[in-house]
Amino acid sequence: MTDPFCHHPELRGLVTPCLQSRFRTITTEKIREQIAASGQALTIDFHPDDVRENLRAQALKAHEGDLCVFAYGSLMWDPALDFADVRRAYAPEHERRFILVDSRGGRGTSDAPGVMAALDAGAGCEGLVFRIEADKVDCETEILFRREMIAPAYHARFISVIIDGQSTQALTFVADHDQAHMQPDIARADQIRFAATGKGILGSSLEYLQNTVSQLGKLGITDEDASDLLNAALNFGAETAA
Repeated sequence: MTDPFCHHPELRGLVTPCLQSRFRTITTEKIREQIAASGQALTIDFHPDDVRENLRAQALKAHEGDLCVFAYGSLMWDPALDFADVRRAYAPEHERRFILVDSRGGRGTSDAPGVMAALDAGAGCEGLVFRIEADKVDCETEILFRREMIAPAYHARFISVIIDGQSTQALTFVADHDQAHMQPDIARADQIRFAATGKGILGSSLEYLQNTVSQLGKLGITDEDASDLLNAALNFGAETAA
């Protein structure tokens, strides 16, 4: 059996084994139960299973063989995927942006929205590519789509990524600007406030941002926008009190 970290042994121990990931068994029913237990009103418009499966079929209809998945956020350290290997990668026409406003209970509420990262058009994004072997693509993408396409927010797309100087196609999830909670023109002041104060059943937006910056650093990836946003969010309380 090939070592999945053979290309990047420094990543060993930084990526959650798939069977230890809570996202491997995520379902809409579990999310509904968690939101109900939190006392929040359910405002998420979940994709029905058949709709999500149709989106998966459409995304993969022209694909054959092993599948590359580009990860830019929490998938980098907790992909919940049974992958054959992982490689560092660069998406030259996209960037990681904190434009997903969460007011539906995950990491924010209608009273105190949170903010999370999405992949959008831009100047470039460092990330990881996980390769899934052909005979596991159907099973693993069903798990992947239950997580990333649990509700409208993204488009599942193949994009060009660069791995060791070579261009290849990888499946990823890019911001759907037609969704009201995807706000590409969000003001920096709102980003900071939402990052500092949003909380939900998955934890706080500040914890999410801290974890993102920390994990990116462990993976050797610098994201100045994320680091600057974190610093501003950590100082938000002091600034508003002054």
